[in-house]
Amino acid sequence: MIAVITAADLLSPSRIHFGALLVAAPAISASFAGAGFTAVIGLLALAGEAFIALQSGTLGTDSIKAELAAIAVVSVFVVLFCHLRNRERRVLAQVRSVAEAAQLALLRPLPGALGPLRLASVYLAAAAEARIGGDLYGAVRTARATRLLIGDARGKGLPAIADAAALVGAFREAARRDLSLAELVADLEDSAEFTPYRFAEESPAEEESFVTAAVLEFPDDEPVLSVVSCGHPPPLLIHHGEVILLPCDPPAPPLGLGDLSSQRLCVCSFRFEPGDLLLLHTDGVTEARDASGVFYPLQERVAAWTQETPEGLLKRLCDDLLDYTGGRLDDDAAMVAVHRLPTGKAAASETDQHFSHL
Repeated sequence: MIAVITAADLLSPSRIHFGALLVAAPAISASFAGAGFTAVIGLLALAGEAFIALQSGTLGTDSIKAELAAIAVVSVFVVLFCHLRNRERRVLAQVRSVAEAAQLALLRPLPGALGPLRLASVYLAAAAEARIGGDLYGAVRTARATRLLIGDARGKGLPAIADAAALVGAFREAARRDLSLAELVADLEDSAEFTPYRFAEESPAEEESFVTAAVLEFPDDEPVLSVVSCGHPPPLLIHHGEVILLPCDPPAPPLGLGDLSSQRLCVCSFRFEPGDLLLLHTDGVTEARDASGVFYPLQERVAAWTQETPEGLLKRLCDDLLDYTGGRLDDDAAMVAVHRLPTGKAAASETDQHFSHL
């Protein structure tokens, strides 16, 4: 740009002057370059203006002095802008790294296999720059079974993240103990209701919080799954090419609202045979809307991908969901796909995992 403007000015008649356009060079550089590079461009623009004036014999005129001053002032301001912008970028990079570390602590990636199960998970944040939210999932391996948790904390922002983190931590601790599924959910309910100020005479006012969740257990030696639903969307079972909704009736209240109901927890059991695939999800999936406001038809879409692996199913779902909503979600969405391996493959998988750990 500097070379073109300088050449155009020198080749034009003396009454036409393009040198004033050189001020655009450092201004444009600031949009993509750092402070050092922008400063160099500003100096080159000053040199180009001085060279033009020298060749035309107008170096000492007031108009040239004003143009040189304008280029210098603009260059100083844009260099300062670049410096401040780069400092903010470094702060943002640090914040992102902390958020990513927090997400890994809250939502540790699920292993590819646990016992006779093959797992895959995905988290879609509603905000483009978000790394963490109120949706949650977790898995714990016991001596004879695998236990899974998927949930969605009420609200957004830091309160939802705090509730999600507390529940995942409680699940990881309680699920490994020798508790029945109903006892496990009761323990999680107690954890969801607990606050550090419960027994204080004076405690700060807290907003009502709760978590919709589903807690599942997959025994190693039986082709079944057990689930307790606490106000959470029912999972989808893919069995011999058919997509089946697995509602747990009656569902329990969301975790944190157990005092609102006196009914006993209902543990529902379903067949989950080798080769079957289970899809767990939060309501960010089923409540996603297209441009006309129509909800995402999850069961209908899954019916077209019944032959997929857990990873392949989630990949298709994510691509299709984002395409359906125009690339932006109104709420976070979490999905977990669980596939029961045939007996021989399950044994081979456990052997491979054992030797990989060694």
